[in-house]
Amino acid sequence: MRAPDPKKPFDLEQLAQYALIYGRPGLENTWQGIAVDFAYRMHWRTLFGFALCRALCANSAGKTTLVRRFALVMARPGLYREAVAAYAAANPTCPFVAQYGADIEIRQVHVPDDQVRNFSNNDVICILIHNCIPPDWVDHAYTYGVVYLEQQFHQPTMSLDIFRDVDDKRLQRLSVYGPPPAIPHWDGWREISEEDRYRLLFKRADKVAAQIDTEGVGLYYYIGMDPNVGPLWKRTPAHGTMPVVGSAINVALTDSVMVDATAAEGPSTPPKTESAPQPPAINIAQPEAATTTAAGGSQATTGTG
Repeated sequence: MRAPDPKKPFDLEQLAQYALIYGRPGLENTWQGIAVDFAYRMHWRTLFGFALCRALCANSAGKTTLVRRFALVMARPGLYREAVAAYAAANPTCPFVAQYGADIEIRQVHVPDDQVRNFSNNDVICILIHNCIPPDWVDHAYTYGVVYLEQQFHQPTMSLDIFRDVDDKRLQRLSVYGPPPAIPHWDGWREISEEDRYRLLFKRADKVAAQIDTEGVGLYYYIGMDPNVGPLWKRTPAHGTMPVVGSAINVALTDSVMVDATAAEGPSTPPKTESAPQPPAINIAQPEAATTTAAGGSQATTGTG
């Protein structure tokens, strides 16, 4: 099976097929944030959030940490919408215009490896605003953020203090805003195909032969369970304390590239023509080693539920 094309980051069907076989769904080192149930169905909202985060983060040793920050912002209802409103109020001559249409322009974030731990929520929001990411896309990716949190409490690999704090704020915001709405044609569970079933059988046979318990450690959702929960069902008392890190950081964005969003069956309104706003709180530089993600046409997703 071919790996997802980095030039087509929103080909969610191909991402789902590949993640099902090689993303270790349900295992302790699974791809974080993707919801999978006991029927091996994956939730489209989590696939979309996963794809969006990966499209915005340049390949680097610290990419996992950057993606984590994006996921934790997406887990808090209304946070991005508040930031967009604040930006619009502070920059009346440079309005925020969300990108829609078949082609969207993306500049990826790149942070030096020795500074990646200083990457903050404010940096995430600046990157989202700079790329004119639609607020309804971030609302839609809420489920990805929730599942990401759920997995951290299910199998802790680091101190839970940061995740407990984010989850407390998530619950507070849920009481104010309610659950963020989904984009209907990107919602629901992806049903696996007969081809998927055969691949899973062969994969499972290999793991059984290697004496690997394929369902003993991972996070699986019960069939019919809604991953958009209120209180997390896997949350446990936090332990340990996160180390205090400094605030110095040199955030850079790669050259802008056009990304084909039709693979995700995106809204068909015309793309923006205005220049992307320059967030005042971020230092934009052009690194020599920054990598870019381009994207071209691909098949539309199917079976979105």
